[in-house]
Amino acid sequence: MGATAVAVPVDAVRSTKRPFYKNLYVQVLTAIALGVVCGHFYPSFGESLKPLGDVFIKMVKMIIAPVIFCTVVHGIASVGDLKKVGRIGVKSLIYFEVLTTLALLIGLVAMNLTQPGAGMNIDPTHLDPQAIASVSNSAKKGMGVVDYFTHIVPNTFVGAFAEGEILQILFISILFAIALSMAGPKVQPLVDMIDLAAKGLFGVVGIIMKFAPLGAFGAMAFTIGKYGIASLVPLLHMIAIFYLTCIVFVVVVLGAVARLAGFSIFKFLRYIREELLIVLGTSSSEAALPRLMEKLKRAGCGESTVGIVVPSGYSFNLDGTCINLTTMAIFLAQATNTPLGFEAQLVLVGVLLLTSKGAASVTGGSFVVLAATLASLHSIPVASLAIILGVYRFISEGGALVNAVGNGVAAIVVARWEGDLDTARLHAALDGRLVDTQEPSGI
Repeated sequence: MGATAVAVPVDAVRSTKRPFYKNLYVQVLTAIALGVVCGHFYPSFGESLKPLGDVFIKMVKMIIAPVIFCTVVHGIASVGDLKKVGRIGVKSLIYFEVLTTLALLIGLVAMNLTQPGAGMNIDPTHLDPQAIASVSNSAKKGMGVVDYFTHIVPNTFVGAFAEGEILQILFISILFAIALSMAGPKVQPLVDMIDLAAKGLFGVVGIIMKFAPLGAFGAMAFTIGKYGIASLVPLLHMIAIFYLTCIVFVVVVLGAVARLAGFSIFKFLRYIREELLIVLGTSSSEAALPRLMEKLKRAGCGESTVGIVVPSGYSFNLDGTCINLTTMAIFLAQATNTPLGFEAQLVLVGVLLLTSKGAASVTGGSFVVLAATLASLHSIPVASLAIILGVYRFISEGGALVNAVGNGVAAIVVARWEGDLDTARLHAALDGRLVDTQEPSGI
């Protein structure tokens, strides 16, 4: 894999530190802790704070579409090399398929080795099918492979932006960028204008992020208030195995990938700690998407690479989602004493490899995808999903964290693979020595 080494300017070295309480990650971490306390001791009040988290996530989602559009269009149009765009896309898809397959297999192995559901002896006929009725109905809509790829093309140009469909927005952005590249120098003023718009949009992101502690507080208070810490106890073994598997995947698998690409996974985790805490507080990996893209560009990844890899990764590179899919599926088979041999498990992985690509495009994410998968395989009872319905949010948080880390690592790896990475700037950023006018607001 190639690399571009450019000297980091002397003025890009941080000499002073801000007070710790002004750091976003400190504020969000404090808000999460307060949310847990509030939800535990005042559950009714905690539940009533749900709008705080919802509003924050809506604020972030409203800015995602224009940020992706401006970043992708300017990144591709300013480079003008359409072959490079094609190479980035192909390399990204190859990387995504390898990593998501590994994630599915690691989840499968972990559950077979530990078997947290064995001995529960739950009779699925005694479960309430109405508890997952809405999920099952959602799973029946548009989960086919053909439907999924057809859905990439929006019905109207503005429809993709109105509905916030990331893959559709990426499709439109790439088409528009290619058109601008083919038009040549005469459209350069428009390309420059789009770049200015992107800078303004990232300013809006900075303003929105000032409300991140409030959003994290409300979301966490609601989660603990509604489900309670005690709700974790019956399924604590499964949740513990899931989080341990996520840690192993990040440290071992992504750590090895990062080392091959020339950087430390631990330094990268420290670099994006604010984004990870936002994901933890809101249970949404999309909440950190705009800032993650900004930080990756600031750390030396090419704009066109970041613009293609990160948005597409939120549909095709859901490592954490893949882990929680196999974790939940095998756990339910064990809990209901459903026999699932080696071949049946491989079939499950093969189907999930396809259906997991739609997890980001439906409400309920991996839960809906799993319902659709179980319904199509006719092995594990779909009604058994009611067993984990109450703790799904806690599982979803872990998956969202791994998704965010995985897409950040993917952008750096593909950038280095493509020769679109400033390695000196990357190491300066990861070591905490980089500061310039592009520093994300709120850090």
